[in-house]
Order: sequence, then C-alpha cells, then structure tokens
Amino acid sequence: MTGFHRDDAGDWVAELECGHNQHVRHRPPFQLREWVVDDDSRRARVGAPLDCPLCDQGELPVHVRHVRNSPVWDASSMPDALRHRHKLGRATWGVLHVECGRLRFDESQLRAGEVRVIPPGVEHEVEPLGEVELWIEFLAVDREPAAGMAGRDEGGDPACWAGLLCPECGAVMDGGAHKPGCPDGG
Repeated sequence: MTGFHRDDAGDWVAELECGHNQHVRHRPPFQLREWVVDDDSRRARVGAPLDCPLCDQGELPVHVRHVRNSPVWDASSMPDALRHRHKLGRATWGVLHVECGRLRFDESQLRAGEVRVIPPGVEHEVEPLGEVELWIEFLAVDREPAAGMAGRDEGGDPACWAGLLCPECGAVMDGGAHKPGCPDGG
C-alpha cells in the first residue's frame, strides 16, 4: 500500500504499488479492519503488503503511462533473459504481443494476435514454439495527471533486463552484438 483516499461514498481505498486501488473497509462482523478508521494506524500501514486480485486477473490499472516498446523479436533474436525466470520491476507492467507463430508463456500457449498482460513482480518465462514474432510494451504506474508530466524524466528501468537494451537498435546486450548498422555497435 502506498497511500489512501476516500471514494465518493466516504469509504477508504488503499492505493497499491501495482497501480490498482482496493477498498479497505471496517464493517464488523464481516470485515475487521479497525486500523482503517484511525489516521495514525492507517498511515502506519503504508508500505504493508495487500494481495491484489486485479493483478491476479491480469487487469491493467487505470493509472499507467507508456514507457517504451521492445523491438520485434523472432525465435533467434529474442533475448536469452526472457527464456529464464524473471520479473518486471516494481510498478512496471508489460504487455506481451504475439505477432505471428506461437510461444509458451509459463504453462500457457499464446498464438498470433494474442496478448498477455504481465503484472509487476510476477515471475515468468517465455519460450518460442517454432517461428514466432513478439514484442513487449512497457508501462509504468503513474498516478499523476498527464498535465503534470511536463519536464518529468521518462526514463527508469522498466524491467529487470531492460537496462541492457541498446537505445539505438534495441538489441539486448546479454553477450550478443548490436544489430547491423547500429551507431553504438562500435
């Protein structure tokens, strides 16, 4: 939980790091959360974990902004880091797009035209099943209004391996080379 606000009915809503909101009511005997009604107790809960069913369902929060897209990868150019257990960084969402072919995403299969929403901090791995083309859209949780975006740093490290992306050609520098013609390829 990163903060709290009241909804239109006056009920307390927890603001979660993932970008979702969740009601936190004290309504005995069904919901026992005495800490909600006391300002100091509520403030003391900031930073405490709270399970998010919307993340479990793969539902994108309202308060996200586009950070960047990966290049389109095929079975041979896909970074090795994706083939191993990994997770997105805090407050970072991914949307995996399958352009053509098939791939395994954990225990499920995705086909051409399908997408998979990936919540922050959820371990996963991807494996091509033959020829495939895929790309990932990275989104960051941002509760500030768009008007407040002027002058803000759009950078950051949206995924555990994203800092290894060459900004010019999109190649992942995990032992591989830059793409032909990349000015940073030296």
